[in-house]
Amino acid sequence: MEKLQRRRTFLLATARTAAAAILAPRLRADDVPVDPWSKSELMEPGRLAKLLNSSGEPKVICVAFPVLYRQRHVLRAVLAGPTSKPEGLTALREAVQDLPRSSEIVIYCGCCPMQKCPNIRPAYQTLKDLGFTRIRVLELPTNFHTDWVAKGYPVAESTHAE
Repeated sequence: MEKLQRRRTFLLATARTAAAAILAPRLRADDVPVDPWSKSELMEPGRLAKLLNSSGEPKVICVAFPVLYRQRHVLRAVLAGPTSKPEGLTALREAVQDLPRSSEIVIYCGCCPMQKCPNIRPAYQTLKDLGFTRIRVLELPTNFHTDWVAKGYPVAESTHAE
């Protein structure tokens, strides 16, 4: 029964995401996307770096392009891929399908300035639609290199295609 409920939730979230992709994104008067998360759902890079060094780490998911992930990514992060594309959204759903909905999840992209990022908002909305309640968005206002790598926070490199 629980498996059936998860499948139903998955299918509903997929339908919502497809509908959202078809509809134009909400924009403010100055053509800047509206952030679907609250200020309290943002996580500063230094805080995540500290959490990665402790025993109670959150699930970290990279929603950037694979080439960026392979260069460097947050230590222990898994790649979902660009969630501006249907296959990235599918990979994100698969990455979290077995997690309790109360799990702390940190998502990040860092491909460009966060304000213009095509991946972070669809990833956040998909996780919300799936029923996750503890979603955090890693605050990378400039990009991953400037706001994470250059500050010496823990990174990993992939040596093979992910």
